[in-house]
Amino acid sequence: MNDHLIRATAPGIRAFAAVTTNLVEEARRRHNCFPVATAALGRTLTGALLMAANLKTAESLTVRISGDGPLGEIVTDAYPDGSVRGYVRNPFVDLPLNNGKWDVGQAVGSGHIYVTRFVGLKQPFTGSSALVSGEIAEDITQYLTVSEQTPSSVALGVLIAPDTTTTAAGGFFIQALPGAEENALITLENNLRQVPSVSHMVHSGKDAKGIIETVFAGLPITMYDQLDLMFNCQCSRERVQNMLVSLGIDEIKQMAAEGQAEVCCHFCSEKYNFDASELIDISKQLEAT
Repeated sequence: MNDHLIRATAPGIRAFAAVTTNLVEEARRRHNCFPVATAALGRTLTGALLMAANLKTAESLTVRISGDGPLGEIVTDAYPDGSVRGYVRNPFVDLPLNNGKWDVGQAVGSGHIYVTRFVGLKQPFTGSSALVSGEIAEDITQYLTVSEQTPSSVALGVLIAPDTTTTAAGGFFIQALPGAEENALITLENNLRQVPSVSHMVHSGKDAKGIIETVFAGLPITMYDQLDLMFNCQCSRERVQNMLVSLGIDEIKQMAAEGQAEVCCHFCSEKYNFDASELIDISKQLEAT
């Protein structure tokens, strides 16, 4: 199943659901994550995509989970075109299972969630709230309620195989709109008490539409266009070279004397290598300006 996101509405309620198995596996592979890091990063990537689904074309958002646990920071950038990138500071954390589940809460620890919204030409806005559990979904729900005054329900899940690859990943994000019908909210609340975990639904073959239909059982639903999702980083050799230029001519000459420079992108782990001759060319260009 390709990664995708569906938007939907029910009476007075807005919802987004996503299947993200492939992009979470891409992130795991790129960063060589251990399972608990895959679960934490995968949930954050999915949550960021769900939050970005309602942004305008030129907008984007960054979700940063800053806890005192062994994982360190988790940082993700998400865009309304369905692309996302992200990393976890310490991907090689290894913790025992907690009641048969990866202990993301312990791996993240206590701290804060920060959400920065980039809205075109305006100044970016950053909101924050304290982490509730470190399990990511509850923390995003709390952030939306406290910082953005938006009553919401967020569910996120990542299922990991014994060989540490990602078997299933996805999530849903529900918001009650002003004037939502009480009967619809009661039905939704009853459904949420009974729905299987997101990772179980995806693993059993449900797509994003199927997740929405399960969550909104008994309610009239309007589905909108499907959006394809992908792990995609904006780094490039040209951007990395421009970054090297910003270091200044003395630093570039020092690198050339050492024979090479290697730059690794935090977000995707792509490595860019520049040999001595390329670095000398860059220093000559700087001298000519």
